[in-house]
Amino acid sequence: MRAQAALVETTGGPFTLRDVDIVGPGADEILVRITAAGICHTDLAMRRRWPAARLPMVFGHEGAGVVEAVGASVTTVAPGDQVCLSFRSCGECVQCRAGQPAYCRLSDLNTRGVSSTLRRGGAPVFGGFFGQSSFATHAITYPGNTVKIPADFPATLAAPLGCGVQTGAGTVLNVLDPAPGETIVIFGAGGVGLSALLAGLLRDCRVIVVEPRPARRDLAVALGAAEALDPAADLPARVLKAHHAIDTTGRPETISQAIDVLRRRGTLALVGIGGTANVDIMTVLAGGISIRGVIEGDADPAVFLPYLIDLHRQGRFPLERLITTYPFTEIERAAQDALTGKTVKPVLTFQDQDLSPVRPRPAPSN
Repeated sequence: MRAQAALVETTGGPFTLRDVDIVGPGADEILVRITAAGICHTDLAMRRRWPAARLPMVFGHEGAGVVEAVGASVTTVAPGDQVCLSFRSCGECVQCRAGQPAYCRLSDLNTRGVSSTLRRGGAPVFGGFFGQSSFATHAITYPGNTVKIPADFPATLAAPLGCGVQTGAGTVLNVLDPAPGETIVIFGAGGVGLSALLAGLLRDCRVIVVEPRPARRDLAVALGAAEALDPAADLPARVLKAHHAIDTTGRPETISQAIDVLRRRGTLALVGIGGTANVDIMTVLAGGISIRGVIEGDADPAVFLPYLIDLHRQGRFPLERLITTYPFTEIERAAQDALTGKTVKPVLTFQDQDLSPVRPRPAPSN
């Protein structure tokens, strides 16, 4: 079938809309018509460093849509189901069986890019990013990363649940697990940081946000943060006894600052993609500080995403206040607005298109 996808054709290049052909779904695959897709900073970071040998590439890993077709072995969803897409995992390794699919031993399933489902002009197009590549009108997904959601839940809210929101909220609820009244300091007020803020408020915590952009500090306070502080200023003494800290930036200097705000035996959760950080080992040792890396909020999407949807429906998780929508045709503008900080969480919207019927993928020859 024919679809439209946002291709990155050169390392660090822009998103460019192109027609592509999709073959599928295979026996264990699902064809999803994308109705909304969030833009995550991981998409933007990866396109800057993506190897030329795997271009052109379709990114996107916060998709939502409607199932159009399923392979013969798929039983978890059916055509017509509304779904939210998340990261891919094998479902069979020790971590997956322990309910920790974010740490699947085959983590390269999410980031290596494959070429079996997309073509353009007869040449391969790489996709399969996080088992979806949802910057396209259609995507091939898998049972493990395709979560059925209520048909009446807005796709623009469902899309960012699959990565950024899940990461921020899960870091608080699944990893830090704070008690009421404890203090959490969050460094960075992007989609991940503000999702963590909303989760901290669910636990009746005192949440402080550290963020350089005034507009985002204002939004954090409006959402319920006790304080929103500029990292360029000295953090006041009242902040320097936090039970928990979360770094969403990946910046070495910010990680050091996050360690400094913790009380003895406090916990720092690292969720931002970054480089190498130099940690003052004596500070960590003497303070009994725990440093914990977190991927995807330690969440099992099949369980956690429906839970977040329930919280939103109860009015306890106002995700819509983080989102700005853009038509799919304006994906590069949305990406630039995310990079400059103009937009917290850009979500792309798609219009229905009259596309050719799906051709089942032929069985491989022996």
